[in-house]
Amino acid sequence: MTGHRIGTQEEWQAERDALLAQEKELTRRNDELAVKRRALPWVPVEKEYEFDTADGRKTLAELFDGRSQLLVYHFMFGPSYEAGCTVCSSIADTLDPQVVHLRARDATLICSSRAPLEKLLAYRERMGWSFNWASTAGNDFHRDLGLAHTEEELRPFLEGDIPPTVEQMAEASGTDVAGYVSEGPGLSVYALADGTVYRTYVSSARGLEPAMAYYGLLDRTPLGRHEEGEQTHWLRRHDEYDTA
Repeated sequence: MTGHRIGTQEEWQAERDALLAQEKELTRRNDELAVKRRALPWVPVEKEYEFDTADGRKTLAELFDGRSQLLVYHFMFGPSYEAGCTVCSSIADTLDPQVVHLRARDATLICSSRAPLEKLLAYRERMGWSFNWASTAGNDFHRDLGLAHTEEELRPFLEGDIPPTVEQMAEASGTDVAGYVSEGPGLSVYALADGTVYRTYVSSARGLEPAMAYYGLLDRTPLGRHEEGEQTHWLRRHDEYDTA
């Protein structure tokens, strides 16, 4: 780190002021995108889905829990997994404390996964989370959003060179590579109006980074994310880091 460019306070302040102007422009641009995001057309969810929850079997409309907005984080925890995806677990660490604040703004936040409910609830207890978690076992909720894939669909990827990080994450979840990549993370958002559920927004991949608070903080440190060239991912579940 000591090899970095060194400057005076005056030089730093001048460059910081210039950067601040760009950061403010990015904030304004994000505000504009938020308006466009909210202006997207609503699509009625015509398919009937049912979910297993700690409070029994529920429909999609019942997952709103009396509110008009629903956010669903599609957590990678497939039927063959023994533990939730490490990256999704780091995201859930960020999501869990937000539930109460979102409820204050008429929005319910839950997670959904394709594993059986008993696996999800046992893992939730291990992680110390309290958000509601719905099992989609037996329905196509994730697949209809492009977040679940068959082994046949994945064959071109599986027959190629598997990145070490994928093998690492599969092993950490107690499944094989095929089982691991059959799942995909995502965020879908819904509105409930006059008894009809509408899908209003869906995001995946790097679109999920707002829920990964640690990246935003690391982006402001001297080393940044510092992931270039790493063959394995640095992320661990919060109870797996070596704190010695």
